[in-house]
Amino acid sequence: MEEQLVGKILVRRVLEEGEWREFRARVVETEAYVGQHDLACHAAKGRTKRTEIMFGRGGFAYVYFIYGMHAMLNVVTAKKGAAQAVLIRAAEPLSGWDGEKVNLSGPGRLCKTMRISLKDNGVDLLADEIFFLRSDKNKPRLIATPRIGVDYAGEWKEQKLRFIDAESPAVSGPLWLNRGPT
Repeated sequence: MEEQLVGKILVRRVLEEGEWREFRARVVETEAYVGQHDLACHAAKGRTKRTEIMFGRGGFAYVYFIYGMHAMLNVVTAKKGAAQAVLIRAAEPLSGWDGEKVNLSGPGRLCKTMRISLKDNGVDLLADEIFFLRSDKNKPRLIATPRIGVDYAGEWKEQKLRFIDAESPAVSGPLWLNRGPT
């Protein structure tokens, strides 16, 4: 699932000033968190109020707050009880942006710009507020790399669970992290 989200279109619909507004962006980077045994996964410390949504069935948004300032959008991906999720790290803006220069590189910036907040935790990603569409255009050239910012995770820090479109300038992180075979 984690690599399958790269290349999909992330759609966000919000009500602004009494009118629906839609933002679209092509996902170019994800990171997988694969259960309680994965020391980088929030579920590694057990079931908590914060992680409860991860223990549910796939297809729902897991949105959490870090550093007291950034919302992070994850897609719950496994069956009930498995506690797996995929972080959406970066995307390329497509439509709905009113001609403004938009940077969706980095999960915090992506959420802020697409108006995704803690209120969206638990949103059904098969409904109409936040959802994904398949795109047959611009097939990604996938590369798997180690995840970013999980130095605390022991052997899990080196696992190649970050998936990027190697052709995208919107991918976050240092350039050297974006090279290597899949």
